[in-house]
Formats: sequence, structure tokens, C-alpha cells
Amino acid sequence: MNSRYVMSYSALLAALALPGCMQSRVDESRELHTRIEKSEAVVILPKPQVEGAAAEEGFMDCVGGGLAGHGDSAIAVRGHQEFLDSTFPWFEPGTAPSRPEAVEQLLTRPGLAEKVAQSHVRYIVWLDGGTRKTDGGGSIACGAAPGAAGCIGFGWWEKETNYEATIWDIKQAKTAGSVGTDVTGTSAIVGAVVPLPFIARVQGVACDRMAGQLRTFFSGADDALEGGAKYRPASSK
Repeated sequence: MNSRYVMSYSALLAALALPGCMQSRVDESRELHTRIEKSEAVVILPKPQVEGAAAEEGFMDCVGGGLAGHGDSAIAVRGHQEFLDSTFPWFEPGTAPSRPEAVEQLLTRPGLAEKVAQSHVRYIVWLDGGTRKTDGGGSIACGAAPGAAGCIGFGWWEKETNYEATIWDIKQAKTAGSVGTDVTGTSAIVGAVVPLPFIARVQGVACDRMAGQLRTFFSGADDALEGGAKYRPASSK
């Protein structure tokens, strides 16, 4: 067998093995009872940053959609931009309170308490984090000639997605707790005549994990752990 095809076949087998393994972890810390009422709502906002980028709008929308759910177990989730616009400028990055105790004083500003009350928002989820490339290697080359074209080689990269959600109870002006998720996964591309990508969608998994744990948090299913920390060990997907 031609050595070039042996190399491509071996690379393909390696690629198939890599993306199937993603490691995920979810952490939760609870300070207050948080069984949300049907008349109450949640809003997810990007945590104000001194420098660097806050959580992406797309990721916040993804978590919000997963948290909301449907049917009898649905949780009211307000759109973050709608909430920011209605309370402008008091929850914008430059003016947002840095601690929950400051919310009580903030709500004394003319008209602000009424606007928050109209939204029915009881909990603010401050979301922080992002995705970064942590490792990679290999190479792939493509070329074309009259009547033929193709690629050969093997490249891979590893990405880590890490997000943390800090939950404020603005009715009590206290921190209710936090939820964190960390997902790592390896993607690859194989040059076997045509490029064959195998992508580990770490951000999508992180969204599912975060939304699921926030639903548990707001359903009060683990209120027995108040004051303590809950930890879910690493798992594969």
C-alpha cells in the first residue's frame, strides 16, 4: 500500500478518537434559598470588567434560552439588552454596582425601583468567562494541479471554555451563590484528499451545563446544601 495513504488512514483514525472526548466540570456554591416564584424573573448580564472582554452576547442568549425552559417548569428570563435599556445607565459596565449590598441604595434613584419592579426581576446573574485555545499541533498542506487537487496531513487543537455565574438576590441585596463550568475538548482536521474536520463544540457543552445547573439552582432542588459547596466531578462526553 502507498505510504501516503497509510499515513492519511492513520491520521483519520487518530482524529476520530480525539473529538469524542470532552472533559466537563460544574461547581456550585449556595448562600441563600433560591426557589424562584412564578411571578419572579431572572436576567443574565455580562459581568463588568476592569479590562478584557465580558461574556459574549451569544453565550448569554444560549444560557438564557436553556434556563428558561418551557411548560410547568419554565423560568421567566428577561432579555439582557431590554433590561439594560429600561434601567439605563445604572446596570451598564461603567455604573453597575460592584456588590449586591449597593443595589438597595441604587434603587432609591428616581424611577429605577419602579422599572425593576415592572420587569419582575428578582435575580441578576452576572456572567463572566470565555473560550481560549490551550494547545495544538500537526500540519496540513493542500495543493492543486491540472486535473487534481487535494490535502494531506493532520492538525489538532485543544480549547477550554470556562464561565462563572454570580447570582445576586436584589430583593434581599445579597449574593445568593455562584455556578461555574469548565469544558475542554480536542478538535482535529485531517487531510485525506479533502479536508475532514472533527470539531469539539466546547462552548455548546458549557452552555448546556451552565443552563442546567442554574435551573437546579433556581428550582431550589439543592437548598439543603445552603452555605456549602456542591461539586460535580469531571466527566466525558
